[in-house]
Amino acid sequence: MNKPMNIRLAIADDHQIVIDGLCAALKNFPFITVNATHTNGKLLLDNLKSIPVDVLLTDVMMPEFSGLELAVALRQEFPDVKIIALSMSGTGLLVEEMINKAGIEGYLLKHCGIDELTDAIQKVFAGGHYFQPTVLDELSKHIQLRIDTVAVRLTTREKEIIALMEKDCSNKQIADVLYISVRTVETHRKNIFRKTGTNNLLGLVKWAYEHKIL
Repeated sequence: MNKPMNIRLAIADDHQIVIDGLCAALKNFPFITVNATHTNGKLLLDNLKSIPVDVLLTDVMMPEFSGLELAVALRQEFPDVKIIALSMSGTGLLVEEMINKAGIEGYLLKHCGIDELTDAIQKVFAGGHYFQPTVLDELSKHIQLRIDTVAVRLTTREKEIIALMEKDCSNKQIADVLYISVRTVETHRKNIFRKTGTNNLLGLVKWAYEHKIL
């Protein structure tokens, strides 16, 4: 890949030691200049009004002003700045939110090497995208779970019963809470196990948590 003359980088991370480590490592790559850093995303955003940058490298799980909030605000105020998330967490939900709400161009986990990170920065700066295979795999799993959940088509009543089953309520207790007959509860339970492809409470609860029913 042909290296550009200079990429102006901003870094947001609530741990100063992470920022210091990145800055030290990036000194070995003369085509990247760290123009701005901050442990507070909101203050970094304020700084960027007077400090030009091409790429923002941001943590996602930050207190007060999250990486998602920073990315969304940056996209609105500085639409030409490219955004790469660098996080300890790469859950499918986080990745999807960063893509859909902020239109980020890249996502890497913090265990990545500096060469992979700089390759990602260059690719994003040049107008491309870079998402680690692990991140894409988690995103794919998350999307598939949502598709599966929609396909199951649980009713509101069935979801209520699952929540009560998870609390280890008996059929009689569920019937009393929902003002329905025990026989109706039994029918709902059979339908729930059939729809979810489970055959015991432990399997059902695990399925419900995986599919964000609970």
